[in-house]
Amino acid sequence: VCIHRVRSCSSIRFVKSKYVCVFDKSALKFSHQQRLFRTSAVSCGQIVQFKLSDIGEGITEVTVKEWYVKEGDSVSQFDSICEVQSDKASVTITSRYDGIIRKLHYNIDDIAFVGKPLVDIEIDASKGVAPEEDVVETPPMSHEEHTHQEIKGHKTLATPAVRRLAMENNIKLSEIVGTGKDNRILKEDILNYLAKQTGAILPPSPKAEIIPPLPKSETVPTAPKDKARKIPIPVSRPIAFSGKDKTEPVTGFQKAMVKTMSAALKIPHFGYCDEIDLTQLVQLREELKPLAETRGVKLSFMPFFIKAASLGLLQYPILNASLDENCQNVTYKASHNIGVAMDTGQGLIVPNVKNVQVCSVFEIAAELNRLQSLGSAGQLGTSDLTGGTFTLSNIGTIGGTYAKPVILPPEVAIGALGKIQVLPRFNGKGEVYKAQIMNVSWSADHRIIDGATMARFSNLWKSYLENPASMLLDLK
Repeated sequence: VCIHRVRSCSSIRFVKSKYVCVFDKSALKFSHQQRLFRTSAVSCGQIVQFKLSDIGEGITEVTVKEWYVKEGDSVSQFDSICEVQSDKASVTITSRYDGIIRKLHYNIDDIAFVGKPLVDIEIDASKGVAPEEDVVETPPMSHEEHTHQEIKGHKTLATPAVRRLAMENNIKLSEIVGTGKDNRILKEDILNYLAKQTGAILPPSPKAEIIPPLPKSETVPTAPKDKARKIPIPVSRPIAFSGKDKTEPVTGFQKAMVKTMSAALKIPHFGYCDEIDLTQLVQLREELKPLAETRGVKLSFMPFFIKAASLGLLQYPILNASLDENCQNVTYKASHNIGVAMDTGQGLIVPNVKNVQVCSVFEIAAELNRLQSLGSAGQLGTSDLTGGTFTLSNIGTIGGTYAKPVILPPEVAIGALGKIQVLPRFNGKGEVYKAQIMNVSWSADHRIIDGATMARFSNLWKSYLENPASMLLDLK
């Protein structure tokens, strides 16, 4: 009888005989087989901790909104891992490795901190991937980084700009054959696909936001015209009274509002109000609205307000400037990145239309449609929410005629637009006519902007809107 004591040291197993009474070949052979079986079970995988890298804009924490993977799932490079929400924008976290998800460090709605592990992923150690590399943050529609997307069981490779172009034209990427490297779908592939559908030859477009005309069979159906103003119906919700106080943390866009409004409190606001007669603009929009719908764009009054503001900023660039913290230097912004305040389910957000000074009214309308769609879905990127130089807030879509808007630092001016009302007014002959009247309220940083400058800018902006044809003289 042989009594064996087995001792483990690292991955090597030793068999030592304490008492050797009988020694034969069968016992030695059995022990050797046991050692081979034990060592063959050692895994060669390597666990890498994904850490949440710095997203920028001074963000130190985010809220996990959605997981695209679960423990045990296999992921490839550029596959979406999760979506997080900062106080500025939604950000999609994508994978840099090929491997298997072993652990999710957060649940939905948990707060994740920059520099802390997000997920654990098992990778093949033989590939020599450095474990200290972090995850990649990809703001939607922000830059040309390649991303993967799984559609109907297979993965399609395309850049965010190409995906946006496909989304705006209601095209499924799974129906297009890519001609780029590794079957990557290029912008030319989208345009060629559109040309085949419409039967037209489309030149390469310099801007992905411009939507080609749709065929008559695919035109956007127009809603029946209702001349009467619709009365808003209050939403009846069951009142739940618990009798207990409830405390919730300030997160997301509410936290951004706290920071921005606290900084705005340091600015001495100067207010200026006026009324605008939009009778001619209302008629012009009614004429252009069907034409815009044939191109797949919903035309509202806001593109005209934005373009008129940009034309006014060309004459009064001090309103498109910023003041440093020490109030020693004024920076005049070359681009007119005009923000538009939007009311969403996540709270108040202010995305901006970039480079309005070189955009047409139709291009502004197309960009507004994109921003509104992404804002409603909570998918606006950091690039859409940052870099604003001037802001318009259309509070009239909800109600009210006047407001007192608060400046968004580092901007120096903001305008609040009231609702359009049908009111009696007098023409040059003293005759009463039905006028479309809208009130506007301006707020300006009184440290660098005086009342006369604000009034002159408002008068110029007003003249463009009351006489839309005059805008043609200054359009570029």
